[in-house]
Amino acid sequence: MSPSRGEIAGAFIIVAETAADVPAREALLDRAMGLSRRKKSSEKLRRGRRPSEGLAFVARDASGTVTGTVRLWDVVLGEGGRAALLLGPLAVDPTIKNAGIGSALMRHAVTEAARLGHAAILLVGDAPYYGRFGFSAAKTGALSMPGPYERHRLLALELVDGALSGAQGTLKAAGRKQKAPVALTFAA
Repeated sequence: MSPSRGEIAGAFIIVAETAADVPAREALLDRAMGLSRRKKSSEKLRRGRRPSEGLAFVARDASGTVTGTVRLWDVVLGEGGRAALLLGPLAVDPTIKNAGIGSALMRHAVTEAARLGHAAILLVGDAPYYGRFGFSAAKTGALSMPGPYERHRLLALELVDGALSGAQGTLKAAGRKQKAPVALTFAA
């Protein structure tokens, strides 16, 4: 099935995120990652931006409750470098971990990124978890994140062979900016 119609995986469904999902997604992220999540280097690249077109997903349980989330963001690898995606955050409701939701969201996100023609995905995360999806630090040695991060946790997956060959520099935000809130004025 297409992401807009849903991908059924066990007792949950993966669908494209909608604007109505934002409050539930934010509450889920706070429960799963804590409020300190907003201080991470990855968050600096996401701030003021919208996810890459067609690459924001939620998992819903049978009642329609948001139980997981993943988004991918447009970045540039170094000054004037090539385009790539930054994955994150990936989160699952802590009360139902180990139900396969995170794995299903990862597989879905990677498949959709490849289908949409993206060449590489980067993330900051645990190599033992993300390694099973093909991510490693093998091609990130000359890349860096803005702000503090643990170098060994900067991982990448090439969707196109050679996409990260020679890539170097600090990741920079790219892609669609969030629209500024519209100020309402009223005539007296």
